[in-house]
Amino acid sequence: MKIQDISFFVVFALVLLSRKPILFVWTGLLMLFLSIPLFAFHIFFTAERLTWYAAAFFLIFILFSFIPSRKVK
Repeated sequence: MKIQDISFFVVFALVLLSRKPILFVWTGLLMLFLSIPLFAFHIFFTAERLTWYAAAFFLIFILFSFIPSRKVK
């Protein structure tokens, strides 16, 4: 496991514990934003991983959006 894998799991756990689904979208966008300079500097392995992590955050947001909320009115 590399440092970006460990940091992904830490960030994923923190966002999951926050229980705010919109944070998954913002974190995914941040991952994509961070991967752009890495692609420009030809650091492809880490940049590719960041794009996969962004896709995972977007996928989790989509899955959470299908789950009905349990808010009591």
